[in-house]
Amino acid sequence: MIKILIADDQDILKQGLSMILGNMEDIKVCGLASNGNEAYKLCKKKKPDVVLMDIKMPALNGVEATKIIKEDFENIKIIVLTTFNDDEYIYEALKNGASGYLLKDASPEKIADAIRTVHNGGALIQSDVAVKVIDKFSKLACESKSKEKDKRVKTLTKRELEICRLLAQGKNNKEIAQALFISKGTVKNHITKILTKLELRDRTQLAIFSVKNDIT
Repeated sequence: MIKILIADDQDILKQGLSMILGNMEDIKVCGLASNGNEAYKLCKKKKPDVVLMDIKMPALNGVEATKIIKEDFENIKIIVLTTFNDDEYIYEALKNGASGYLLKDASPEKIADAIRTVHNGGALIQSDVAVKVIDKFSKLACESKSKEKDKRVKTLTKRELEICRLLAQGKNNKEIAQALFISKGTVKNHITKILTKLELRDRTQLAIFSVKNDIT
């Protein structure tokens, strides 16, 4: 059973998600929060597996809440709920440790699948927003005073670099497998090895690493 916490200042959306997701066999809603402060306190009390976090909330927004939750509860996965025009916030949330993001108009089935994905160690980089977020990372990387690449890049094989490049473009395992003519299982194994080699937490952090180091 996956324990989830829903943090959103819109009661209708929050209650609706709670009702729909709570009826699924493998998901249990363990708490509802209206702002980032409440979300942090409930994480401390309820220990959810996954948090659905609205980006724009009063008192403490989703970006700041993500930062303090990940600092104190590293194993809790956070999915940011956003709108298409929130790319600046998405960038900050990913930097702060979010496992990915979903547009607020996503279907309940898509949200449930996303919860299962991050709970199993996956990450979410939706293609319809990914281009904007990756562009933001690229610009910041170019503006950085330090042009030197991370030394860990040199430890990656040609195949691993190809996978990093495709992952940074927002592609999932199936799409990467099709592009490289290998199986999804092989892609998954490669990504696991890359994460271990680079000492990164998840696919989202790997995508950020790839863009920052110009593996695109």
